[in-house]
Parts: sequence; C-alpha cells; structure tokens
Amino acid sequence: MKNLMIAAVLALGTMTAFAQEETAIEENATEATEAVEESTEEATEAVEESAEETTEAAEDATEAVEESAEEATEEVAAQDGFNEVAVEEVPEAITAALEEAHPGATIDKAGMNADSQYMLKVTTEAGESAELYADAEGNWIEM
Repeated sequence: MKNLMIAAVLALGTMTAFAQEETAIEENATEATEAVEESTEEATEAVEESAEETTEAAEDATEAVEESAEEATEEVAAQDGFNEVAVEEVPEAITAALEEAHPGATIDKAGMNADSQYMLKVTTEAGESAELYADAEGNWIEM
C-alpha cells in the first residue's frame, strides 16, 4: 500500500507540473496574441495617417496645377490681344446670335480686343466646349 501511495503522490506531482507548464504556455500565447494585436493596431494607424497626408498633398498639388492652368489661359488670352471682360458686358447682339446659332449654350468666359471683337468660351447644351469669335454686332468671324 505504501508503494501505491508513493506512486499516487508521484503521479499527482507529475500532473501538477504538466498543468503548470500548460498554464505557462497559455499565458505566453495570450501575451503573444496581445502583442500582435497591438502591433497591428499601430500599423493600421500609421497607414491611415500616411494615407491622409498623401491625400492632402495630392489636393494641394491639384490646386496648384489648376491655378497654374488658369494663369496660363489668362496669359494666352492676353497675348492674343483679348482682355477678359465680364460675361454681362457682352453685347446683346452677340448673346442673341449665340442663342440662335447654338440654342442652350452658355458663355463661360469672354474677352474683347482693341477692334471690339469678342472671343467667347462657351459650353454647348450637349456639354461640349467651344471658342467662338464675333464682332460687336453679333456677326461670327474666323480667327
């Protein structure tokens, strides 16, 4: 019986050691999982921050390109001898001629040269852009 008791105590001790080892493994696995989750969250935050910065930089670049294009357009118009005028200043004869020739078209920009000739940048009803030229009486001219 003594041998049986010794065997039982040894078996119990071995089982306790295995249980402690298993608990240690589970704790290590939990710690490793938590570390991976924390690293993943940090990486996600870094990627999102980088994406926001990239978006802002792209928006700034787009603005700069649009401003540069507008300035270049204005310079070209001035070089052609046409100075920009308000759309409201375009003579009624020209707006009537535009409505007759291109119903539904709208004037986006207008310019006038020293000979009182008008350059019109228009958008047609179909959404197409066009550049037209007319004299102050509403007669279309070729440039």
